Amino acid sequence: MYLSKEKKKEIFENHGRLKSKNDTGSPEAQIALFTYRINHLTGHLKKNKKDYSTQQGLLRLVGKRRKLLNYLQKIDIERYRAIIAELKLRR
Repeated sequence: MYLSKEKKKEIFENHGRLKSKNDTGSPEAQIALFTYRINHLTGHLKKNKKDYSTQQGLLRLVGKRRKLLNYLQKIDIERYRAIIAELKLRR
């Protein structure tokens, strides 16, 4: 599998709110995980253009990430701006 336990722990450590391996529920950690998965699936779809089930899964992930970003923007704009800058989601 493309996402090992160690890689997940690393993502949660780097982007989690509590900076621990166990912070899997914070919006920042989930957004970072979704971003990693979206980047992986985007690379896969560049090679396999007709993989429509993966394309559907990718669109679903993008929607989930968008909902979390909207939630974070409503709650705390500074945390939203920090995660956007950290993951380089806006250009």
